[in-house]
Amino acid sequence: MYHFFIAPEQLSEDSAVILGSDVRHIGAVLRMKPGEKIMVNAGGDWDYLCEIAEIGTEAVQLRILEGRQETRELPVSITLYQGLPKGEKMELIVQKAVELGATRVVPVAMHRSVVRLDEKKAAAKQKRWQAIAEAAAKQAGRSLIPEVTLPLRFADALAQVEREETELRLLPYERAEGIAETRALIRSAKPGQRIAVMIGPEGGFEETEVAAAEERGFTAVTLGKRILRTETAGLVVLSLLMAETEED
Repeated sequence: MYHFFIAPEQLSEDSAVILGSDVRHIGAVLRMKPGEKIMVNAGGDWDYLCEIAEIGTEAVQLRILEGRQETRELPVSITLYQGLPKGEKMELIVQKAVELGATRVVPVAMHRSVVRLDEKKAAAKQKRWQAIAEAAAKQAGRSLIPEVTLPLRFADALAQVEREETELRLLPYERAEGIAETRALIRSAKPGQRIAVMIGPEGGFEETEVAAAEERGFTAVTLGKRILRTETAGLVVLSLLMAETEED
């Protein structure tokens, strides 16, 4: 069943309305008709099964059939700090991070990042990445749309983690050792915690970046004996955290 997000003010006791780009998507792309059913979420744990009452050019009017309270989010809040990769890799990373339960994705400009975005390009990229996050959230049946922020400098990303008092801070690093320690850290994640995962770009971290992160409470961890690509490493950590923290 198709899943859409609406603002709280678009929801009333027995009806709801869909606005914006989803109107055209429902009518022209999906070719849905009055009487068909969809699911909407206004943010939070409540999903609403609705019947399409009317499809207009600017709004889709819905009749609410029933509300269902179901927690679809992980009991932890995970921010993926992703070193800016080349090409369209960031689009894949955002999509899969949202599917795996990340709450926020923060692109980070690091010393070895090949990509350099000026303010205008960064804003355009962020808008594109946020649209991908929204589409992935709909597909995955998330209860919220994860935020994709504008890119930060590495030092600013560390400052953000410190300011938010993030409890668990993981930095996969090819020179780290001790897979048992990695397992123990993943298993230490507790409901309600804020978790930061810092991933290097294609060229990896500079040693000075690793040292700076460790000074801010990050633990350098290994993901095994194989060196993973930047678009793989973060998704591995998210998968491990999802498997460990997901509740029945």
